[in-house]
Amino acid sequence: MATLIHPTALVDPAASIAEGVEIGAYSIVGPHVHIGEGTRLHAHVVIQGRTRIGRDNVFHPFCSIGGDPQDKKYAGEPTELVIGDRNTVREYATMNCGTVQDGGVTRLGNDNWIMAYVHVAHDCQVGNHTIMANNTALAGHVHIGDWAILGGFTGVHQFVRVGAHSFCGVHSSVLQDVPPFVLANGVPASPHGINSEGLRRRGYSSEAIMAIKRAYKTLYREGLTLEEARTSISAAANEVPELALLSDFLEAGGRGIIR
Repeated sequence: MATLIHPTALVDPAASIAEGVEIGAYSIVGPHVHIGEGTRLHAHVVIQGRTRIGRDNVFHPFCSIGGDPQDKKYAGEPTELVIGDRNTVREYATMNCGTVQDGGVTRLGNDNWIMAYVHVAHDCQVGNHTIMANNTALAGHVHIGDWAILGGFTGVHQFVRVGAHSFCGVHSSVLQDVPPFVLANGVPASPHGINSEGLRRRGYSSEAIMAIKRAYKTLYREGLTLEEARTSISAAANEVPELALLSDFLEAGGRGIIR
């Protein structure tokens, strides 16, 4: 499998470029970059910083990947951006390296669909199979769980966690943690049930979905304190393994959950 680099692309000789990589016209690749097998850069893509990219990713024109953190505390430390496999990153998306104030690494997992003008800030940790629609913006230190979907123009506050299988509607302003499975929408975002359609598509049984609905009612509809709801959901998770995802998320704490 041949590596194809357009003659107008600027690829630093120190960069590590695997077999089968395609680098389009006028793209720029810096010296500390590693690009895995089969990854494709369209025209005018910039990959810089200490950035490691896995295999079979696609970057569309004018992406800016691996730039310095937008953090005034950043003083040139050798922090990283790590991107997994089979991600699609659309036009004008931006992703920054981490900071030493956190783990020093921004991460994007596998099989994610990152649409145009999305921003993934320093120290974000994004899982697998997520979708971020156009103009989604993640502030620093945000954690996004597997299969989460963020609608267009969603903004996520720094240090917020968005749980697995959750869904944030268009123009959501996410200021607190969104638990797994929850539908969220609004300014600020508030809960609106569970993502039952998404769960069905991913093979969750009707019994598991009903258990998740009951856990949602425990969390939001029964007038319980968060600690009381957490205790009840933790007990239910002993009988329904799918609830462990929600129970563990609530136990971990954070900025407080949307209410």
